[in-house]
Amino acid sequence: MSDRDAPQPPIAVAVVSWNTRDLLDRCLQSLRPDADAGRATVWVVDNNSADGSAEMVRTQHPWATLIASDANLGFGAAVNLVAERTRGPWLVAANADVTLEPDALQRLRMTAEAMPQIGMVGPRLLLLDGSTQVSVRPFPGMRMALLLALHADRFSARAARALRAPAAWEPPATAPVPWIAGALVLMSRAAFTAVGGFDPNQWLYGEDLDLCWRMRQAGWEIVYEPAARVHHAHSAASAQRFESEALDSHIDAVNYLWMLRRRGAVTTRTAAIVGMLETLARIPVLEFAARRDPGRFGPRARAARAALGQHLLGLRSERELERRVTRARGTD
Repeated sequence: MSDRDAPQPPIAVAVVSWNTRDLLDRCLQSLRPDADAGRATVWVVDNNSADGSAEMVRTQHPWATLIASDANLGFGAAVNLVAERTRGPWLVAANADVTLEPDALQRLRMTAEAMPQIGMVGPRLLLLDGSTQVSVRPFPGMRMALLLALHADRFSARAARALRAPAAWEPPATAPVPWIAGALVLMSRAAFTAVGGFDPNQWLYGEDLDLCWRMRQAGWEIVYEPAARVHHAHSAASAQRFESEALDSHIDAVNYLWMLRRRGAVTTRTAAIVGMLETLARIPVLEFAARRDPGRFGPRARAARAALGQHLLGLRSERELERRVTRARGTD
C-alpha cells in the first residue's frame, strides 16, 4: 500500500503563516494533541516569512508537514495547496494567530457531522482581552447599505440581528449564519471541492466572505458553533503591513471589488451612493460639534470623512479596485 493509499485522519488542518513565528509556535502546540490522537494531520504553509517561522516548524514541530513557499501566496491559495495534497472528509483552514482550546476541533466536527448540508462551521473566537470577536457578518449589498444608512439597528431588533450589530450579532446556540470569519473554520471537503476551493484572486481579506457566498449559492449551510472556542490574536499579520486606517480602506476596497464581481455593478454603485449620502448628511453636524467639543466629536468627524472616501471606492471600476487591492502585495 502506498503512502497516498494509506488511511488518513479525518481532518486535514492547513495553517497559513506569515511573519508570526511565536504565534505559529503556540498554534501548533494547541494542535499537537489532535495530531497525536490521530484525529488530524497538520500542515503549515509558510508564505516566505522573514522571521524564521519555517525553520521553527522544522526544528520544533517536525510532526507537522511544512510547505515553505518562496513567495507570499496569500491565505486562500495556500489552503488550496493543502487541499490538493490531502484526503479525508474535513478540511480546516487556520491563521497562524489562533490557539485552540482542547476540544475545539472535535466540537466543530461533531456539529458538521450532525448537519449533512453543512459547508463550513466556525467557532467562537476569543480576543486577547477575553472578549468574543464579532465573527458573523451579513453579505455586503443593497439591503445592508440601506439598513446601515437608516441606523435601523437602533430601533429594530430584527434589523440589529440582520446587520449583526455588536449587541445582536452572536446566535445564542449553534445556528446557520450568512458568512463567518475565516480565522479558523472547518469545512466539508465535498463542499470545498464542489465550489472550487478558495478563489486565489482574493489575496488579502475577503477569502472567507467569497467562499461562504459560493457555498451558500450552491446550497450548503454556513454554521456558527459557539461551544467550540478558539483564541485569536486578531490581525497579527496584517497589522505588520497596514496602519489602522489603511487597513480599513483596504478592506472596503476588497468588499466593493467583491460586490462588483459577485453582485454586479448596479448593486455595488447603489450601495456606495447610499453610504455616501448618509455620510454626507452626518459630516456637517459632526464638524459643527467638533468645533465646540474637539475631544469628543473630533475623532467622529475624522472617521466620517474617512468613511466618505471609502464609499467613493464603490464608484470605481473593477480594474481600478483590482490595482488598489493588488498594491497590498508589495513585492511579495
